[in-house]
Amino acid sequence: MTRYEDPSLTVAPTGATGDLDGDTLLPQLVAHLREHRTRLRQEWVGRIQQAHLLQAMTAQEMSAETTLVYDNYVEVLETGSVEALQHYARDLSERIIPRGVETHEVVGIVLLLRDVLARSLFEKYQRDFALLNRVLDAYEPAANRIANTVAVSFVEERERVIRQQQDSIRELSTPVLPVRERLLILPIIGVLDRERARQLTVQLLGGIRTHRAKVVVVDITGVPDVDESVANHLVRTVDASRLMGASVIITGLSPEIAQTLVTIGVDLSKMNTIGDLQGGLEEAERLLGYAVSREDGNGGP
Repeated sequence: MTRYEDPSLTVAPTGATGDLDGDTLLPQLVAHLREHRTRLRQEWVGRIQQAHLLQAMTAQEMSAETTLVYDNYVEVLETGSVEALQHYARDLSERIIPRGVETHEVVGIVLLLRDVLARSLFEKYQRDFALLNRVLDAYEPAANRIANTVAVSFVEERERVIRQQQDSIRELSTPVLPVRERLLILPIIGVLDRERARQLTVQLLGGIRTHRAKVVVVDITGVPDVDESVANHLVRTVDASRLMGASVIITGLSPEIAQTLVTIGVDLSKMNTIGDLQGGLEEAERLLGYAVSREDGNGGP
């Protein structure tokens, strides 16, 4: 029986099947994958569509990105450069995360590409099982390393984007607003956890320095509840503000929060509290030496 030999292989025979290694085979595999690039990429895109992945992308965007992914995938197979792959994966993540692409989609398309290329290699070398085994031994470790590197890089980039978005949201949700000269207001809305309380302190102290504030009104009307650690953090914020020359007035304490502060034993002597925001602003203006007057419903004094 005549054994099939792939004409593209050039190996030095040692025994029945020849002595083949990854250094010999990988360049030939890369050449095969580049030669059949168009067909294999189209097959891969078809598999992506069947799996309902990358649906946030237009057909044009998918075509462009899959072409780039395919070419970089093959290049990494050829060079083995993990650093280049990590750089590419970060660039890819920056482009596709804003389009709503999820982590499982990225992992999914890379695994689909690995399988499409593996099937192509199987078809090419299936008539020589000994050679096929050596081909897959050369391909699979490299392909798995690519899949793992892309997945890790995408997750890291996604986490960075999420942290950046969270920081932006926190800044928007705890704005330090100058009301008049030397007077700031800090309205807080939503859950006040330890991390947000820490950032609140940083923003407040920065605002005091920037605006040379003497009085700050912190309104917590929109805060549903605080725990002991957050309450103590508020006290430390008051102390830090005092060290920077600014008095802090806290307004909008709910009955629940007031009971919590009493129950956990917060030193209320350090906190100047006023019932509502309007009263807090009037007290702030009094501390700053402004004359405070009220108007009746008709606009008269």
